[in-house]
Formats: sequence, structure tokens, C-alpha cells
Amino acid sequence: MNPDLMIRLANETDAEELSRLNQEFNGGEKRPPERIIERIRINHSEIIAVAEIRGKIVGFGCAQSFYSFCYEFPYGEITELYVEEAARRKGIGIAIISFLEVNLRERGVKSMKVLTGRRNNAAIKTYERCDYVKDDEQLLKKRFAD
Repeated sequence: MNPDLMIRLANETDAEELSRLNQEFNGGEKRPPERIIERIRINHSEIIAVAEIRGKIVGFGCAQSFYSFCYEFPYGEITELYVEEAARRKGIGIAIISFLEVNLRERGVKSMKVLTGRRNNAAIKTYERCDYVKDDEQLLKKRFAD
């Protein structure tokens, strides 16, 4: 592992870099940093981790913990994981996943899930290296009209 790599919780001062990385990851319009700051302040079920190398943020990951009356313990979901191109294949994604898992376990999470594209082989291999296994669930989506 890179000794210059640090994984930590995101804070408000990371908003500009999170905006840049999110646009690289998701495309579309750049999220305004003030909206990112707002989400950091109010969304306490989300964990946002950043990966830094020598002070430069090169990746991020997000996870959520969910409670339901149906289950004894909350479950966790990794909702986003992105490492910029130049920093890939250096174990950063695995380090972010591990960091998120530790934080979720501290919240009482006993099981995790992640959704990724069927053809996103690099991501699938990264998750499999972290002991995630494929299952046969099917994702269905619906978008509400504005």
C-alpha cells in the first residue's frame, strides 16, 4: 500500500474536489460545492470517504446505513466509488471500501450490498477482492416526472 495514501471522512473543505471527481464519475452538470456542503451537513446516514495522496484528493466513496423494522440490524450499501484514472490499480478502491466498511460496522451494520454495472468488470473485480459475491437479485428502477 502507498505510504502517502490517506483515507478519511470528507469534510466541507473537500466540496470543490468532490464536485470535480463527481463530474468525472457521473458526467452531466457539475454539482455546486455549496450543495455538497449542504449534504455533508444534513445527511447523517451517509458516509463520504476521500482518498488523498500527498494532500490531493484522488478518489471518493459513499455508503449509507439503513434501518427497517423487518430486520434486527441495519444494513449497509456502498452507493458510490470512484478513483481518478491516474490513481487506479494502486489499491485505492479497496482502501476506500475497507474504510467505509469499518465505519458501517461501527454503526451496527452486519451485512453489505453494492450495485454496479454488469459490464463494469474493473469494479466487480475490486468488490470481489473485498469478498463481495454476486447474487441473483434484479434491479428495477422508476423515475418520477418533474
